[in-house]
Amino acid sequence: MSTKSNDIQEQITLFTQGTAQILPEGELVKKLSLGRPLKIKFGADPSAADLHLGHAVVLSKMRQFQEAGHHIIFLIGDITARVGDPSGKSKTRPILTPEEIAKNAKTYFEQVGRILDLSKTEIRYNSEWLLKLNFGDVLELCSKTTLARIIEREDFSTRLKNNGAIGLHELLYPMMQGYDSVALDADIEFGGTDQTFNLLMGRYLQEQYGKPAQVIITMPLLEGLDGIQKMSKSLGNYIGIGEAASVAYGKLMSMSDNLMWRYFELLLYKTKAEIQVMQEGIVTEAVHPMDIKKMMALAIVSRFWSKDEALQAQKQFEALFQHKDYSAAVEVDVCSSLKNPCWIVDLLKAVGGVTTSSEAKRLIDAGAVQLDEKSITDFKAEVVLKPGMIVKVGKKRIYKIG
Repeated sequence: MSTKSNDIQEQITLFTQGTAQILPEGELVKKLSLGRPLKIKFGADPSAADLHLGHAVVLSKMRQFQEAGHHIIFLIGDITARVGDPSGKSKTRPILTPEEIAKNAKTYFEQVGRILDLSKTEIRYNSEWLLKLNFGDVLELCSKTTLARIIEREDFSTRLKNNGAIGLHELLYPMMQGYDSVALDADIEFGGTDQTFNLLMGRYLQEQYGKPAQVIITMPLLEGLDGIQKMSKSLGNYIGIGEAASVAYGKLMSMSDNLMWRYFELLLYKTKAEIQVMQEGIVTEAVHPMDIKKMMALAIVSRFWSKDEALQAQKQFEALFQHKDYSAAVEVDVCSSLKNPCWIVDLLKAVGGVTTSSEAKRLIDAGAVQLDEKSITDFKAEVVLKPGMIVKVGKKRIYKIG
């Protein structure tokens, strides 16, 4: 790789665009000056089957490094997933079984391949080294830091103030993630801004083990469809990369007008000046917000799915929601798999409208579930299935029973 100063400056300009923070300041220039492909690490715990567009913010930036000739390592945290990242959590996560983790991890490869070039991506599992540590190794790892350092992180300190429980295994999570960087000799580690503590722990542990310390690059957190909390599988406010293009398009169209600017910025790399022009067009009524949002949804689905799927999804959306043509609704055959009558929540899960019972309850309580234009307000309702029945979940998800 070239080490010319102008080439490095071009990379710095490209790589820093859209990032939240690069730590320590000035270290990225030193890494790029090494004149070799850098090892770029990003880890994801397979706590659910889908990666989502929040992950895509980070993966898209990594693709820029990949296209510049650097070495990408996508790490699947099959052992850290057993603990669950405590970042941003107010209580201990339930422990997943190895079988659940393995099932979720299988879906990651195809999804990552939509953004990264898999032929140039190294896929690793942290079970490769974490399961090889004996108890003496774990004691040595734990001796590298102090309890005071671990519990000073906001998640733990908040729980302590509120007399919340903290599992001993949770205290080990940042050490486990940090040790991943030691094992991989990472030059750079990516993550969301909520991961800063864990990422810095990786840098610290590399120094403790006598290795060159990694540079930390954090990316802004993409808000989920609620527009409040970060996109999260566990919160149900996410758009999964593995979901059908039509579902993703519908979810994008369901977000608030204010939230769509964030998606323009983080997923489509629109500048503040470009966004301002669109906003002024809405204010002057030169363009309708719906048209801007359709442009956003089409561009995102084209990028992370395909142009053809995006156009088809838009056509289906227009038929359903602008022309009320329910013949274009997604047809789902559930009559053969569900008892009749069935619990409304089982139906919503079967058609793909919700993933959890809590999500179903929230939507039902809000009056956002309809069967053949009639609202369902009873969470315990038993419904009679019939072919052709139209199921509406929220404002932008419509299914037809096959």
